[in-house]
Amino acid sequence: MDVVQLRRDLVEAIVAHARRDHPDEACGVIAGPEGSDRAERFIPMVNAARSPTFYEFDSTDLLKLYRELDANGEVPVVIYHSHTATEAYPSRTDINLAAEPDAHYVLVSTRDPHEHELRSYRIVDGEVTPEPVDIVDSYDPLLPED
Repeated sequence: MDVVQLRRDLVEAIVAHARRDHPDEACGVIAGPEGSDRAERFIPMVNAARSPTFYEFDSTDLLKLYRELDANGEVPVVIYHSHTATEAYPSRTDINLAAEPDAHYVLVSTRDPHEHELRSYRIVDGEVTPEPVDIVDSYDPLLPED
């Protein structure tokens, strides 16, 4: 089973974004080096739907994001969004819209104003696979390639 490793500061940034946008869903990406599974660069996005039950990346912002990722040799390692009134589990809509089979889909629930619930999933061909989240203070240095 895959384990997604996330730095504590990135988890805190996701939760802060979700709280800031509540009662609407928050959404964004954490980019990392192409060919790695290391989430490095936090990129909060605007929920173009401005909805408490649905998120949608603005198409112009999304095009800009993918151009920037390509230029930097990065990929979307994590795609995150919040659920404001339900548990941190992908909705049918989330599953249908999941288009990045290599990404970790991280959901945070802000339904409790004092606690948050954060979970990660792989979503491939409509199949949802939960994966443990290992929250670390820093990543191990990248090993040199052979």
